[in-house]
Amino acid sequence: MRCMIVPPYLLARLSRLDATSLETVATAAHETLMHTQPLRAARQTAMLRPAHPTQAGHGPRRTISDAGGREVLPGTVVRREGGAPTADPAVDEAYDGLGATYALFADAFGRASIDDRGLGLDATVHYGARYDNAFWDGERMVFGDGDGEIFRRFTLSLSVIGHELSHGVTQYSNPLEYSGQSGALNESVSDVFGALVEQYARRQTVAEANWLIGAELFTEMVEGAALRSMKAPGTAYDDDILGVDPQPAHMRDFVETSDDNGGVHINSGIPNRAFYLVADSLGGFAWHRAGQIWYDTITGGALAPTATFADFARATAGAARSRFGGGSSELDAVERAWSSVGVRP
Repeated sequence: MRCMIVPPYLLARLSRLDATSLETVATAAHETLMHTQPLRAARQTAMLRPAHPTQAGHGPRRTISDAGGREVLPGTVVRREGGAPTADPAVDEAYDGLGATYALFADAFGRASIDDRGLGLDATVHYGARYDNAFWDGERMVFGDGDGEIFRRFTLSLSVIGHELSHGVTQYSNPLEYSGQSGALNESVSDVFGALVEQYARRQTVAEANWLIGAELFTEMVEGAALRSMKAPGTAYDDDILGVDPQPAHMRDFVETSDDNGGVHINSGIPNRAFYLVADSLGGFAWHRAGQIWYDTITGGALAPTATFADFARATAGAARSRFGGGSSELDAVERAWSSVGVRP
């Protein structure tokens, strides 16, 4: 499978640009779309795979490789765990981002790497030529350098790195089929923990965080703040080239579509907004209570692979009740948040 940060509908829109000045952007988007949009069957979340637990609890084991502009994996190893920084910003950003993701899950949730058994963290940078995406392929993180006109290099964004690696956490914890509402939940869970990776690394409270996914990706050419806004889905960008952010923030605006595996990148705005409302209601550091509830939900075994938003809402309420109690402010925040976005357990 390949879970990608840039939605296919954005790449498709860019690939149709016909202005001479944007020919490079259109070509880059077209090639990225053609090379990274597998069939629906190949995009289903991977089954659990065994990992070697010998390094559990001993810290991250990172390996960064360089594809050298080719679409070949894994590439040439350029930095290993404990190695000195290089002269390549993409290599060092990937290394630091993998470490920051490991740190959130280890420190906040007691998880030993993305599989909870000490799995090594591998990444490849400089994938493809002007490649407009980053993705988790079930085994490693892969980063393109962007086209330079719309997208910058994808290692710049810590929320993107956290997002993609969190697909691995879902894969090893509670696989959610990458289609329809379960696919949107898969994407949303990655946005939640991608945002938390960034907030934990910066020690930001709920009020201090920007709640944006991919805030560093767009060039100055784009009228937009990020790929997505968890705080206000549908407001991340409004641009002549990219169009308007299509994410809904409420079930009344749920998008029925066969594109994007049934709108997994679009409708994820609804559970994203729910998580933000829980975090905002509880305040402080989001990983302490809101994040703990979401983590308990995806690791608690209560979700079916085809879980709906209502199923997830019910599971988060159950997780809040189990950890904090039936009359807790945490449970009240969860129930009010889902109600606010129109999801009824």
